[in-house]
Amino acid sequence: MKAAFLETTGAPDVIKFGDLPTPEPKAGEVRVRVGAASLNPIDTYIRAGMVNMTLPKPFVPGCDLAGAVDAVGPGVVGFKPGDRVWGSNQGLFGRQGTFAEYACVGQQWLYPTPAGVSDEQAAALALVGITAYLGLLQCARLKPGEWVFVNGGTGGVGTMVVQMAKAAGAKVVTTVGSDEKVGLARDLGADVVVNYKTEDITARAKEATGAVGIQVWFETQPPSDLDKTIELMGPRGRIVVMAGRTARPQFPNGPFYVKGLSLYGFAMFNMSPDEQRVCADDINRWAGEGKLKAVIGRRFPLSRAAEAHQLQEENTLKKAGTLTGKIVVLPNG
Repeated sequence: MKAAFLETTGAPDVIKFGDLPTPEPKAGEVRVRVGAASLNPIDTYIRAGMVNMTLPKPFVPGCDLAGAVDAVGPGVVGFKPGDRVWGSNQGLFGRQGTFAEYACVGQQWLYPTPAGVSDEQAAALALVGITAYLGLLQCARLKPGEWVFVNGGTGGVGTMVVQMAKAAGAKVVTTVGSDEKVGLARDLGADVVVNYKTEDITARAKEATGAVGIQVWFETQPPSDLDKTIELMGPRGRIVVMAGRTARPQFPNGPFYVKGLSLYGFAMFNMSPDEQRVCADDINRWAGEGKLKAVIGRRFPLSRAAEAHQLQEENTLKKAGTLTGKIVVLPNG
């Protein structure tokens, strides 16, 4: 099969494109003919060696995929050849990834793809959708009518937070970095969109939420100013953090406990298959109803996987601002 793979960690150009043996599904595994894979910042961190994981050699990167079942191993229940599926959590903890024509995936990490949802959409929804759901609904227990604040409402996770919050009956304040992105965030359903380069975030958020304040703050960026965050929070608000491995912000202890706030941190990859399946069930329902759509910024053929990694890295680490939404990689593109 054709695959993108690497023999050692390093810069994007360590990724090679060529032939690898087509994997055979082991007990409990499903072999998927990959229709689309998507790229996430964690994929670039693993490739660069920034996240310490034991990798098989050669290593196929990629967490997310969508496609059709090609074969099943012994003991697989609920999947058969021809079924359309999507999933995440690959390319981690010794598992091979998804940047290939075929991928063998444990059945616990796969979900049926809803009718009318393309492989590109399903793959692009995977990691970011599960991440947004875990933070909003499993950690923060979002309730209808509450105010949600999300930094970066047109990023991968941010677009999911905006749409899921609205699907759950909440109201959303979000930040973006350009007038073009203001329009996109509004199209996604955000009630208040703040261009952080030209507007005062604190003033706009206070104007929108009044005395109620923000009830769920979803921080998609490395936290840097918790004073500002806690100032905007309403009583018994919940703050969710899921980025910034090296961030060390000062913590305003007094106003935090006086307001009765809670702080939740999580990494998607530490959550069990059962916890993630709850997320997938609602993601499937919302996607099937047209309430949840991934914003796809760029598409690359598998042969240009190194270029895809370069673009993701420039925008994640260097804040180039040249990418809106997700990168999709197409094995047959």
